[in-house]
Amino acid sequence: MCGITGWVSYNRNLASERTTVDAMTETMSCRGPDDAGTWIAGPAALGHRRLAIIDLPGGRQPMTAETPEGTVALVYSGETYNYTELRRELTGRGHRFATDSDTEVVLRAYLEWGPALAERLNGMYAFAIWDGRTKQLVMVRDRMGIKPFYYAETADGVLFGSEPKAILANPLARREVTLDGLRELFAFVKTPGHAVWEGMREVEPGTVVTVGESGVRTHVYWQLETRPHTDSKDETIAHVRELMDDIVRRQLVSDVPRCTLLSGGLDSSAMTALAAGQLRESGETVRSFAVDFVGQTENFVADDLRATPDTPFVHDVARESATEHQDIVLSSGDLADPEVRSHVIRARDIPMGLGDMDASLYLLFKAIRQHSTVALSGESADEVFGGYKHFFDEEARKGETFPWLVQFAQTMSEDGNVLNDPVTRALDLPGYVRDSYSSAVSGVQRLEGESDFEYRMRVICHLHLTRFVRVLLDRKDRASMAVGLEVRVPFCDHRLVEYVYNTPWALKSFDGREKSLLREATADVLPRSVYDRVKSPYPSTQDPKYHTALQENVKDLLAKPSHQVFELVSRDWLERAVKAGTPQITQTGRRGLERVLDLALWIDMYAPTLTLS
Repeated sequence: MCGITGWVSYNRNLASERTTVDAMTETMSCRGPDDAGTWIAGPAALGHRRLAIIDLPGGRQPMTAETPEGTVALVYSGETYNYTELRRELTGRGHRFATDSDTEVVLRAYLEWGPALAERLNGMYAFAIWDGRTKQLVMVRDRMGIKPFYYAETADGVLFGSEPKAILANPLARREVTLDGLRELFAFVKTPGHAVWEGMREVEPGTVVTVGESGVRTHVYWQLETRPHTDSKDETIAHVRELMDDIVRRQLVSDVPRCTLLSGGLDSSAMTALAAGQLRESGETVRSFAVDFVGQTENFVADDLRATPDTPFVHDVARESATEHQDIVLSSGDLADPEVRSHVIRARDIPMGLGDMDASLYLLFKAIRQHSTVALSGESADEVFGGYKHFFDEEARKGETFPWLVQFAQTMSEDGNVLNDPVTRALDLPGYVRDSYSSAVSGVQRLEGESDFEYRMRVICHLHLTRFVRVLLDRKDRASMAVGLEVRVPFCDHRLVEYVYNTPWALKSFDGREKSLLREATADVLPRSVYDRVKSPYPSTQDPKYHTALQENVKDLLAKPSHQVFELVSRDWLERAVKAGTPQITQTGRRGLERVLDLALWIDMYAPTLTLS
């Protein structure tokens, strides 16, 4: 796992720009603390920061291959889980390998198949190849968008990087955010390709972007396709288990310590139990980690989102699967620490406003990194198997909008109320969401003979797998890589995603519950308590001290009336929220305070030009 960056400029020799290339590469040091490298040849420059996972001495980058027609150079971030099979096939085709790394397999695969190699990869990856034979840059991103990848066109080429900060380190990049960028920040709809920063785009998941002297072109090599599902319920359950066993086995491969993230929910518990069983075969014990808050279990109060605390279920799994377990217990002071908030904003490059949930994730990963370099996560199982409450909510099912926005409206009013009136009118978030929803559903293919209800549920599943999950995957990647931890996501294996996506909703929920297929496929390894547990979202602190700390932090901001954040947010709203007693602070008010603090920190760090007209 690594951080990559680069610059292609057809009108200059970038050998004279090494200082800038090094600066771009250095921004990725958190993603790759183990090694650094740059490669420059004429119009192309590649930068790499390495987090060593497989073949620690042999996987240095940029990696090059010499051909009679020119040099081919690669910078690669991610893991290719089927690299041993590909290596075997390439060896049979005459390729010779100098290392045991999956990086060299990807490079040799490109030499053999060109950009079509993407269709052969199973994994999470973002990589760029400078092909000296054709003088083209080829950028490839994994099917689900697990690994981030951004680029910005210039007058004579392109800048690219794992994160926007790498691109922004180049003087050619624009630090501007327009109304459209702000809409993307506040709407929570994750428009494919949108990068918030003006002039910058994402390499979309499942896409190859090729840059040449004549311009930029894109090719989609993978997308969700509708296919008939002919397996019976028992066959479907058995195949899900077969896939899960294979996926977990592949993703446990590592030359460094690995662990699992355990929340006590169905997803992470099933994954941890499978991993524990597989490692037990070779005499190993899986390590597991969970996040908790001081006093949360003892003083837990059930609400509409969370009926139970996580810790008792976590301990049931750890005991039954015999993991080497550790709870990472965080205080309200930890969560409200402005320095922690600063690290989170720096990791994301944008203010997402998830507050204590972002902070706790970052602190969890930071603590885990002291023990492990690789962690397996249950992320994305809810999107794949249908785990959220709004999958079963009639209003969300029938609404002509993104289903999660219906749930947000039910549990809290929109964070948009922190904005001042002129900005609210200029953004027109309802119109933006409407247009985005129309675009999102337009490409969903309907199966011949599919009922209206089954098609509607297919649309909802599609929206989660192409929009909602990408928000969470980006959050997970940025928080983990900010501390040099690689997080793998078994439930994003494209084989599992394709199979379950095309399973009718009647099978996905055959017992009237969420994630029926996953529950039955792993029932034999789950504690009964977890098997029976109702879905609970990522935990959030209930400690009133956290609310109080937020108010104190906002008071400091209010003491700076000239701060640029007040071009966006309502000072009156903020003053009312600060004066409100802690018992009166609603979930909405708390998220609003967090969002304002995030925005202010982001402005301080990045000094963006905000174009509000």
